[in-house]
Amino acid sequence: MESISPNLFVKDIRATLDLYQVLGFSLTMSVPDDATGEPIWAMVTNGKVTFMFQTFQSLGEALPPVSRETGGSLLFYIKVSHIRSFFESIKDKVTVLHGLQKTFYGATEFSITDNNNFVLTFAEDEGENP
Repeated sequence: MESISPNLFVKDIRATLDLYQVLGFSLTMSVPDDATGEPIWAMVTNGKVTFMFQTFQSLGEALPPVSRETGGSLLFYIKVSHIRSFFESIKDKVTVLHGLQKTFYGATEFSITDNNNFVLTFAEDEGENP
């Protein structure tokens, strides 16, 4: 195996792309709806982290096991460098679940929810990047 790129189903892809841009992600590619021209699928990247987003509408009746509800029982654990400055740059622009804290395993972390109720935990072993 070489990588994983979650494809998350969302109601408002434009708002999702806007939020992930605040988090430092860049739009890599997208597929527009034939009728509206608005994206129905998009990929964003930041370093080695990739997320794909797809609208529920574009899913149609395919893949019945995929829930048509926003959010879910997922937490994405994302390693970053310079966590303190990253936290300061976004904390007033996102919903923070818990601020910077040191864990029992030595990482400094904070968690947010995105506009789809997915939880993103950002972490750094500050010994690697003082």
